[in-house]
Amino acid sequence: MDKRLLEILVCPSCKGQLHYDRTRQELLCRPDRLAYPIRDGIPVMLEDEARRISDEEADRVKPVSP
Repeated sequence: MDKRLLEILVCPSCKGQLHYDRTRQELLCRPDRLAYPIRDGIPVMLEDEARRISDEEADRVKPVSP
């Protein structure tokens, strides 16, 4: 995932910071409890395509550098 792209992407719902999960290839939004998939290196920033994450999973999300 391109570091510059990660710096400018925000959650389409709340405009908040996203956190990159390298293992699952997702961008996570803690406040909205959404995980946006990254397919073929391209973030899919559509709420309909995002999966809901549990409170426990959201609480484990920590800001990390790309």
